[in-house]
Amino acid sequence: MESSIFVYLLLTASVVALGMLVNLQAGRIRTTYGRVTRQQYWNRILVVAVFLLLFAVSACRIAVGNDYWVYRSDFLLIQQNRTTSFEPGFILVVKALQAVLNYDQYLPIFAVFSFFTVLFFVRGMADQSEWFGYTVFLLMTSGYYFSSLNSVRYYFVLAIALYSIKYVLAEDWWRFVLWILVAALFHKSVLIVLPLYFLASRKWKKWHMLIVAAFCVSLVVLPGLYRKIIFTFYPFYEGSMFDTGETSITNLARCAAILLLSLLYYKDTIRGNHTNEFYFYCNLGALLLYAFASFIPEISRIGYYLNITNIFLVPSVLQKIPSKKQRWFWTICVTLAFIGYFVLFLRSAYSTDIRLLPYRNWILQ
Repeated sequence: MESSIFVYLLLTASVVALGMLVNLQAGRIRTTYGRVTRQQYWNRILVVAVFLLLFAVSACRIAVGNDYWVYRSDFLLIQQNRTTSFEPGFILVVKALQAVLNYDQYLPIFAVFSFFTVLFFVRGMADQSEWFGYTVFLLMTSGYYFSSLNSVRYYFVLAIALYSIKYVLAEDWWRFVLWILVAALFHKSVLIVLPLYFLASRKWKKWHMLIVAAFCVSLVVLPGLYRKIIFTFYPFYEGSMFDTGETSITNLARCAAILLLSLLYYKDTIRGNHTNEFYFYCNLGALLLYAFASFIPEISRIGYYLNITNIFLVPSVLQKIPSKKQRWFWTICVTLAFIGYFVLFLRSAYSTDIRLLPYRNWILQ
């Protein structure tokens, strides 16, 4: 076994252990009024420690990810004012950083995006999770964090989308839209969450289900129309290596398994709980996309905007199972399932089209 994999294993064990010590029942991390309790102080220290560990591994990487050197080349193109396919926000931030850095100083640029990506992930989890430690466990074992070492822009806006969900749940639509529009300046695919999160936040009725069913049928019958619309905004994806017409079986299976668990305890954990209903419909939406829209290039990325909410849904469902024995049983089963997925993920991380392993950092190179 290649030794650098232990960096990922040790990091995962450390942040999960720290996260499990966070007790959100004693109060959220941030309070507006009133005295801060000792547990809340500990919560803050522990959450900051989780952030620092995740940020350190991300910021100190070098040559990790199949697009690492592609980004480095694109940074040079931006510095030379040459044409790239990046959104204006990303270009402006890179240019601003280049203005205060010497030529070809790409490491600090990666570090800045690592800082804000991890920041939004951790803030989103601290604000919304009912079981912070298990949410951290799912973030790590599902591969979301480690994949953020690749695809810099996408995972940056995915983290913002995760953070913005609290405004959806509070029906603070102005702030939600504002955050998504800011994120779209870095990766315009995030605009898809504007209608998707709004729909997931509604109280669904039977006729809503009929509309969803009709939409799924249209995906099967009219894929050419949808592809034409998509390639109007993303023409460079047509015929590319991403335009394969395939979907991830593991993503499909994971969404299906979580749906079944949620349905099994729907009355006790989902029904009447606006927050969990939102997460439930997000997971359902991801499942339908994976099942019926495989013709969309990189459908997994669109699905991630929806199924990343599972890091909140699964812990909440597990905690709300009324029977203690059943609660322990399903917690053990889900934990083992995600550990198994994590093992498979790490094995695939050596692939040339992923290259998250071996891990290298500029401090010890």
